[in-house]
Amino acid sequence: MAGEVAQCKSCPWRVDCSPKEDIPNGYSVDLHLGLRCTIARPGEFQAGGVAMACHYSKPGEEFPCAGWLHHQLGVGNNIGLRLQVMAGTMPVPKVDGEQHQTFEDTIPEDER
Repeated sequence: MAGEVAQCKSCPWRVDCSPKEDIPNGYSVDLHLGLRCTIARPGEFQAGGVAMACHYSKPGEEFPCAGWLHHQLGVGNNIGLRLQVMAGTMPVPKVDGEQHQTFEDTIPEDER
């Protein structure tokens, strides 16, 4: 899985994305909130963990969300994921534009 993964225009990690309008095939706040389990907790080491898949992934052919990767490798401080990227088992994210700093910021304000 080494290589790069590019961020899509409708990625909820992008500040300019409005999930309710931009997510293809409809937005589900329940599915979105269920992704909290993919966020590293401060001070905890996640060896493998669960990756947030891009909403353009097909079932059985999932690939990680570039915005999530960017967050977890940076301010998310996911050490386990950093090791996976260094080992080449997870791709390097290529993001476009300003990114949200927290998972909660990716959720529409009226759904928080």
